[in-house]
Amino acid sequence: MKIAKLLGRLDLSVLDDVEPLHLQVGPVHVTLRCQEPVRTEMLKALAPAIVDHAAEETIRIDVLDGQMVADLPKLKDWARGPDRILGKDAYVDLKDGRLVRKVRTGMAFLQGDGFGVAFGPASANANQIANFVNAQILSAAHRAGWQIAHAAAVTDGFRGLAVSGLSGGGKSTTILRLMDIDGLSYVTNDRLLLRSATDCARGLGVPKMPRINPGTILGNPRLHGLLSPDRRDELQAMEMADLWPLEEKHDLDIDAVYGPGRVSLSADITHYWVLNWSHESEAPTKVRSVSLYDRPDLLDAIMKSPGVFHQKADGTFLSDDEEPDPSGYVQALRNVEIYEISGRIDFDALADAGRALFSSVEAE
Repeated sequence: MKIAKLLGRLDLSVLDDVEPLHLQVGPVHVTLRCQEPVRTEMLKALAPAIVDHAAEETIRIDVLDGQMVADLPKLKDWARGPDRILGKDAYVDLKDGRLVRKVRTGMAFLQGDGFGVAFGPASANANQIANFVNAQILSAAHRAGWQIAHAAAVTDGFRGLAVSGLSGGGKSTTILRLMDIDGLSYVTNDRLLLRSATDCARGLGVPKMPRINPGTILGNPRLHGLLSPDRRDELQAMEMADLWPLEEKHDLDIDAVYGPGRVSLSADITHYWVLNWSHESEAPTKVRSVSLYDRPDLLDAIMKSPGVFHQKADGTFLSDDEEPDPSGYVQALRNVEIYEISGRIDFDALADAGRALFSSVEAE
């Protein structure tokens, strides 16, 4: 089946009079058309990347809220990660594109060369629309030579610090604790694009509000307002071993919590922390300089697959058994100072290390 056959079952004319949103992240430009109430949600969710003009070379994305297509082609499950986890995405490759369906929500995404169409219950799943837009940005940047890291990052305009860890390892908590330092800007919470530069790595964030778990909220008094008092009491009564992996996402508005003007989607990444610590450890938290050439095992925390929406430079789409190439990450980070964080989990100690880093003479 070709894309045109599926597009013929959708009514794109509803977007003819819609004023498009224009986005830019580094070299990537996106033109997004969507009706209310999705448009308002995208203005909020993608705000850091929104610009007031279109570019000649742009990815076009259309959102058709409430439109459905009966009798979709047979789809198969997409397996995520080394554990081959199923259940979130199903997909089928067409002759000239890919169709992806979100199993839990019923949202569907049709993707071809330079464009994408989202259809289904979009107004009830604005977060998935934002994710789809960001997936197109990440994929286009990857084709242009950028590496996709599973990282959060902050910058003071001179230095940039990226933080990676295994899922639930504390990168969000760490980066939001560092945002308490005056003069730092938030870059990204979960995906960071990296490209080697002379004395650092160029870093690009993606325009998306952090979605954080209760462990991150409870670890920072500034964030407690994201929970009701009753829910906060319930969570504080839980054992740390049960609380830390709990998946209960809450959106965080950086401007509302930390003040306006503290988001920057670009940064020179000069330092990189890899969280390799543990709640079970009794050893003091240690920040130790390492080399990725000597510690390639740390790359497991840094590398991130482009995912089900990734279209490669030759026009084909990524398969779910393809792994990221470690050599690309080593090259991108060759001029970045890498540190392993080991010992027990102690966010106060790591906040102190962050203050020392950003108050150093070289950064002023």
